[in-house]
Amino acid sequence: MRAAPAEWVTGAVSVERLAAPVAPSRLRVDSVRFAPGARTVWHRHPLGQVLHITAGSGLVGRAGGGPAETVRTGDTVVIGADEWHWHGAGPEGPMEHLAVQEAGADGTEAERGAPVSDAEYASVLNVGTE
Repeated sequence: MRAAPAEWVTGAVSVERLAAPVAPSRLRVDSVRFAPGARTVWHRHPLGQVLHITAGSGLVGRAGGGPAETVRTGDTVVIGADEWHWHGAGPEGPMEHLAVQEAGADGTEAERGAPVSDAEYASVLNVGTE
């Protein structure tokens, strides 16, 4: 495990690359661990992403409004191609997931957006999280 790049997360997040097959495959699999309250910035993947929660519980937010989705151990979430989203642990405990994505033809795995502010994160805790 290594610390996630600070410009991609808020809080303590670690990442372990589990699979990065050689070309022509562009599939990538990471195990990602979030400390309580830690989360990614808004981001999108050119060909989408699949998250499978392996431990704990957390939140997945998607662009376009609406409450964040609560996710728990065993849940799988499919993020569409180029869909702006963020994900991370809830405030009470850690969360770990497998992140599966295919890099674009140019090798791009994700595009980074703005951080999810503390106020934005706190606002989703009061709506739609249970």
